[in-house]
Amino acid sequence: MDSVKEPRLSADSLIRLLESDILNSVLKPGERLDEQSLARRFDVSRTPVREALRHLASSGLIDIRKNQGATVKSLTTTELIQMFQVMAEYEGLSARLSARRMTTAEIAEMRSWNAECEMRAEAEDYDGFYAANTRFHDMIFQGARNEFLQEESRKLRNRLNAYRRHITTQPRRMQKSVGEHNRITDAITAGDEDTAHSLMRQHVDLLAGTAADVLLALESEILE
Repeated sequence: MDSVKEPRLSADSLIRLLESDILNSVLKPGERLDEQSLARRFDVSRTPVREALRHLASSGLIDIRKNQGATVKSLTTTELIQMFQVMAEYEGLSARLSARRMTTAEIAEMRSWNAECEMRAEAEDYDGFYAANTRFHDMIFQGARNEFLQEESRKLRNRLNAYRRHITTQPRRMQKSVGEHNRITDAITAGDEDTAHSLMRQHVDLLAGTAADVLLALESEILE
């Protein structure tokens, strides 16, 4: 009987694997990412590799230069903190506007996504938590009713997503996020704009501190 072939990796799966390699220093800053070599490594065609590299470039994890190909980007701790600071303002404003504009149905959905976050945190399901956490924040962007804010936030969030995903795996971070989400949700439900804004800014600022710790640890591993 012929053996059943394992399905080939999709571009999304390649993105996750390459993100992990970059954030865990398997792929070092400045290292060249050759399409053909990656295709052989993962036993795929060059098309999903090319798609994955384009996504990683939009996320700010790699640089793609004409006639030079792709290389792992060297991001400084200062740059990472600055990006999170701006994201904190975007998300804080979204929470403020949601406290003013979010519908009852949207509030119920926001709460359900945080309940999903709590369930995934208890199960130590990092991928499941990350997906539910993204949907929780998406609901707040939606409730803000500001398309320009949504678009600008999406661009920056794409650059930070890999770091936010890595933060999820840090000790007790998921459980802490659930508690922070609960307080943000209560403020939005109460229509308390100032508190919603302040709590969301604090929430993302705390992520910035964790992201900086992660990046510093990665940098020290590279130097060893």
